[in-house]
Amino acid sequence: MPAIWQRTAWLPSIAKLLVSKKQLVALQHSCFSYLRLLQCDNMPILSALYLQNRLLIACMVLIALLALSFGLEWLFLPAKILNGLLVLVLLIDIGLLFSLEQGVTADRHMESKLSNGEANLIRITARNCYRFKVGIEVLDEAPEQFQARNLHLRQHNVPPKSTVEFRYYLRPTKRGEYQFGAINVYVTSPIGLVARRYKFAQGTTVSVYPSLIQMRKYEMMLFANRLTEAGLKRIRRIGQNMEFEQIREYVSGDDYRSLNWKATARRNQLMVNQFQEERSQHMYNVIDKGRAMKMPFAGLTLLDYAINTSLVMANIALLKGDKAGLVTFNQRIGTILPAERKQTQMKKILEALYNQKTSYKEPDYDLLFTTLLKKIKQRSLLILYTNFETQLSLERQLPGLQKLAKQHLLIVVIFKNTELNQLLQSRPRNLEEVYIKTIAEKFMLEKELIAKRLMQNGIYAILTEPTQLTIDTINKYLELKARHLI
Repeated sequence: MPAIWQRTAWLPSIAKLLVSKKQLVALQHSCFSYLRLLQCDNMPILSALYLQNRLLIACMVLIALLALSFGLEWLFLPAKILNGLLVLVLLIDIGLLFSLEQGVTADRHMESKLSNGEANLIRITARNCYRFKVGIEVLDEAPEQFQARNLHLRQHNVPPKSTVEFRYYLRPTKRGEYQFGAINVYVTSPIGLVARRYKFAQGTTVSVYPSLIQMRKYEMMLFANRLTEAGLKRIRRIGQNMEFEQIREYVSGDDYRSLNWKATARRNQLMVNQFQEERSQHMYNVIDKGRAMKMPFAGLTLLDYAINTSLVMANIALLKGDKAGLVTFNQRIGTILPAERKQTQMKKILEALYNQKTSYKEPDYDLLFTTLLKKIKQRSLLILYTNFETQLSLERQLPGLQKLAKQHLLIVVIFKNTELNQLLQSRPRNLEEVYIKTIAEKFMLEKELIAKRLMQNGIYAILTEPTQLTIDTINKYLELKARHLI
C-alpha cells in the first residue's frame, strides 16, 4: 500500500493542471474565434494561412515544457506565459501579412510558343508591395504532361517595394496544347511563424511547336558566320557563282577573267561582271509519318526529330535565297506545301508541321513517288526523312527512288539505332550476350549497307544519329550548294 500511495501521490497536482489546461484551451479557442472574425471580402484569412516550421518548433517546445510540468510544477507558470507570448506574436505575424489586401504580385513570362524537345525558359517575377522584408516561395503548377512536382522556388529577405525573378526550364516531348495552373506564392514576414498564400495566372494555355529555339540558333549562327561552332563543316566552293548580278567598276584584286570589255569600252574605264550565289532553287522536306518513325529516342520520336530539322532547313533555305516546300505522307499523302519564297512561307510551314502525327501503318511509297513526279515539275532538292530497317525494305522502294533521283536531286535520311551502342561497347560475359552483341552488330552493319546501296544508285544518303540530324543535313545541303548541284 505505501508503494502504491507513493505512485499516486501526484494525482492532485494533475487535477490542478487539468483545470489550468482547460483555461488554456479556452484561451486558444477565443484566439481562433477572433481569427474567424477577420474575414476579407473575397478570401477567408484562415484558408490563406499556412503554418511554418518555426511555429511548429515553438509548439513542440511548449508541449515539452507542459509535459515536464507534470513532475516539476514550477515549470507550468513559465509555460503559460510562453503560450500567451506565442499567441500574441502569432497575431502580430498574421496582422503584418494581412496589412495589405495585395501584398505581393506575380506574373509568369515565357514564349508564346514553346519549342518541342528543347529546354524552354519559364520566368516568374514577384513584387514585394509590403513595407518590410519578406520571404517568398513560389510553387508553379506546371502542365500535367511534365509531372513536375518539385518546382519550389525560394528567395529570402526580399526588400520592400522590389521585384525578384525566379527561373526554371521545361522540356516538352510532344507537340500540342499544354495547360498551366496557378502560380502559388507563399509570403512570410520576418517573424516567420505563418505564411500567406496568393494565387495568380490561373489556367494559362500555351502551344508546343516544332523547335523554334533550334531554328533561331542556326539562323543567328548563319548571320554571324559561326556555323562551324555548331559542328558544321567549312565547304570549299567549286568554280565560280554563275548567276549574274550587276556590272561595276574594277577594284584592285578583282579577277581579270570577269572583265566586261564592252562596258569597259563604253565607259573608258575597267568594268567587271559581278556574280552572286545561285538562288531560287527549290527545296522540299519530305517526311515519312509511318510506323518506323514512331521509334522513340530521348523522349522524342524520330518524326519529331525530322520535323525540327525540317523547320531549320526550310528557314536556312529561305535565308540562302532558295524556295522551301513541304510534303508529308504515310498510307496516303498528307500535306503538300509548294516551294515558295514569300514572307509568309515560314509561318505556313510551321503551322503545317505543328499538326503532323505518326501512324502505325506502312507508308505508301508508290503513291509518294507518283505524287512527287506529278506535282513537282521543276528540278528540286528533295530531303526524304525515313527509316529503312532492312535491305529488303529498301529494295522494295529502290525503283521508285531511282525514278525520283533522275528528275530531282534526292537525299534519303536514315537513322542509326543509338540504343545499340551500349550493347556494342559492352564486353560479353556469357554465350547469350555474345549472341546479342552479334545481332546488334548485324543491325548496325545493315544500316551502313543501306546507305552504300543508295549511293551506288545515284541517291545521296545521310546515316545519322537523331541528335546529329540537323547538323548532318545542313552540312549536306551546303555541300551540294557549293558543288552547284542545285
